[in-house]
Amino acid sequence: MMTSDFSGRFDRAFAALKASVDEGRIPGGVLGLVDGEGRRLTQACGAAALEPEKRPMTTETWFDLASLTKVIFTTERILALAGEGAVDLDEPLTAVIPDFRQYDPNCWERQVTFRQCLGHQTPFPAVEPIYTYGGDPDRLRAFVLQREWKRVETPVYSDINFILLGIALERISGKTVRDLDPGPGFAFSADPEKTAATERCNWRGRVICGAVHDENCHALQGSGHAGLFGTVDAVLDHATGLLQRDVAGDPVVKRMREPLSEKRTHGWERPYENWHGGALCSEGTIGHTGFTGTSLCVDFARGHAWTLLTNRVHPSRHTDSGIMALRRRVSDLINGAE
Repeated sequence: MMTSDFSGRFDRAFAALKASVDEGRIPGGVLGLVDGEGRRLTQACGAAALEPEKRPMTTETWFDLASLTKVIFTTERILALAGEGAVDLDEPLTAVIPDFRQYDPNCWERQVTFRQCLGHQTPFPAVEPIYTYGGDPDRLRAFVLQREWKRVETPVYSDINFILLGIALERISGKTVRDLDPGPGFAFSADPEKTAATERCNWRGRVICGAVHDENCHALQGSGHAGLFGTVDAVLDHATGLLQRDVAGDPVVKRMREPLSEKRTHGWERPYENWHGGALCSEGTIGHTGFTGTSLCVDFARGHAWTLLTNRVHPSRHTDSGIMALRRRVSDLINGAE
């Protein structure tokens, strides 16, 4: 990206975000753009909360990053363990979780590998309301491990894959996910006064702010599929690290970029028709989204990364926020669309 274009493309992309806020599609958001040379732009608009009291969005606002946890936290750590020889990606999860579906030694679940979970190439269902099966996090972990899971015919993106990878991290480390280091600039909760509000939760009876939005992660008191909080600068710092590590030949980043299917690499998504990263990014781009309204893309060929952080589920997920179209439009404007 030429120096003269850096701010111009950012400004056009931010205008798309602001238009979405002005139209009432989403309460607010923050856009961030960074390149490998250290240039960085961030800007916020709209509201961090509409209720119970209105608060403005700023570039210092913390966000529930939702499924960005999968790539920023869990994938990073599983691949690092693989690089150290502590995990063989092609071994089944039972190499670390021997009691997984222990009462049926021939079941399909016991054959699922780390690599298949990272690439969402398993028969697990997309999601399960685990939080409805009890209130004790240890018992819910036992439920996850001993449940006879409904098998889907065609692999889908599944939270179950990363809940299991989170349990694997816990077994290897001897700590719960929430007791692990979340990484520089990140946390597993945040000050509600400094955090973008998410949903008015019927189950918990309040607007969620500073605590994890995802019901299963909340019930498990930490998981590998959600739960990470951070600011736009924390996300951009992480992305900058990926760009720099890629140039240096870091094997973990190399594996993150390695395709596993038409749509996925290890942990991340790769470009396909109508994906959230738009139509103009380079082929080597990786990205991911989060249910709360977050996203991150890293374009290694162009040497830049961008993150769009919104609170599109506030105060309810049951609205047409237009978030996917906004993500694609912002991405295309970052990459040169007029």
